[in-house]
Amino acid sequence: MPTQTSQPPHQPHPRTSAPAARTHPRSRRLRVSDVNVVDERMLRRAVAGTVVGNAMEWYDIGVYGYLAVTMGQVFLSDAESSVQVLFSLGVFAATFIARPLGGVFFGRLGDRMGRQKVLATTLILMAASTFLIGALPGYATLGFLAPVLLLVLKLLQGFSTGGEYAGATTFVSEYAPDKRRGFLASILDLGSYLGFAAGAAVVSVLQLSLTDQAMLEWGWRIPFLAAGPLGLIAVYFRLKIEESPAFQATLDAQESSNGQDADGVAHGTVSLVRTYWRQITLAVVLVAAANTVGYALTSYMPTYLTDAMGYDPVHGTLLTIPVLVGMSLCIPLAGRLSDRIGRRPVLWLGAGCTIVLSLPAFLLIGVGEVWTTLAGLALIALPVTFYVANLASALPALFPTASRYGGMGIAYNFAVAIFGGTAPLIIESLIQLTGNELMPAFYLMFTSVAGAIAIWFMRESANRPLPGSLPSVATEQEAHDLVETQDSNPDLDVAALPLPPEPEAAASRAR
Repeated sequence: MPTQTSQPPHQPHPRTSAPAARTHPRSRRLRVSDVNVVDERMLRRAVAGTVVGNAMEWYDIGVYGYLAVTMGQVFLSDAESSVQVLFSLGVFAATFIARPLGGVFFGRLGDRMGRQKVLATTLILMAASTFLIGALPGYATLGFLAPVLLLVLKLLQGFSTGGEYAGATTFVSEYAPDKRRGFLASILDLGSYLGFAAGAAVVSVLQLSLTDQAMLEWGWRIPFLAAGPLGLIAVYFRLKIEESPAFQATLDAQESSNGQDADGVAHGTVSLVRTYWRQITLAVVLVAAANTVGYALTSYMPTYLTDAMGYDPVHGTLLTIPVLVGMSLCIPLAGRLSDRIGRRPVLWLGAGCTIVLSLPAFLLIGVGEVWTTLAGLALIALPVTFYVANLASALPALFPTASRYGGMGIAYNFAVAIFGGTAPLIIESLIQLTGNELMPAFYLMFTSVAGAIAIWFMRESANRPLPGSLPSVATEQEAHDLVETQDSNPDLDVAALPLPPEPEAAASRAR
């Protein structure tokens, strides 16, 4: 019987990330040929292709958020102003109710067909539904059919968006080298908030250029109609990218095993939830905490500044734009910080800043001066920066490659539907119910307390291979260094890697 060379047992580092795929403890050593050396050209193309789609998604969200008051007047013109605002925010929230369905559908499809094809499909549907909103007649023309059609198109938009963020973060995380995953994944959210700021800027230019009557009659349509050509450009970039190496390796493993399922596959949505319910729960709480603050800043603030603080719609929009741009530019810095000190510490900064700064932020906004409003908005933007810059890399690391898109699609979209997209509606309802304009601060503090608890139970994933995937590095030299230090590297647990046994060892077991 052939014998294997004796190797010192590897002690996994206590912080090593899990869950992993089926393991082969000490069955063989990590070799240079096992390590994925990232093609820098394809990496840049993958990041660019996903960023433009994410920017497109948030452009759509931004346009509707900044036109919320106008949309209520156009599509429910006979109602009182408070009802119009609640209707418009309710339609916005309904978009997020459709997201879990899209997340489940496109997530499972992405784990079977591939990330790239599904991401192209979601972008086409998203751009088309936004364009059609711009062509939709208002209440004065169609009566109650107008708000119904608006709701239908927003539901379609939400369904397609359900597969967008989960797929984009999965795709970039699988493409990125392990030591740069935080920075590269955070660029997605740089694109997201710049897209949101672009939507706000377009709305602001129209509000400054047109009269209120012109905005109500036709001006509001322009930002939505612009989604058509913008969507075509984004689809072009997305079609230029190739499948992620990690997912391609999973497909190859399936083919080499005569069609058997790859490690980490959970058949069906129920099986996926049953298998990864702990990871899904952690992701839901984290996304809820982060997106409550994020959507309060982006989608609710223009309405809050206009209705509660007395700003006119133009200033309610303009005041948030510099804060969004500044926050966007800081997001990659927070992503890079997480590559250095870890995801958990940076996420804790996000939760802690929300708990400590929310009340001062809304007190500053309540003063009513422009400079105090900007200062208050900046205090809200600070924790959003720490949160969103790291979720894009931390959440995909909770799931193995074969079920990553599906797990992300369920966790992220259910959380956003229940807590993120409804944040503007819940906050506005709390203010109208209590008459207390500080209620938004207390709501944000509550969700971030829950987020801090979830971070405590989350395992560190910075600088480690994704579960179910082999290590990814930027250069051949890094691959050699990783192999040489595999017994002492605290960020590498060889026993958890999906390494097949040596041919000699497999033959000896067969005998």
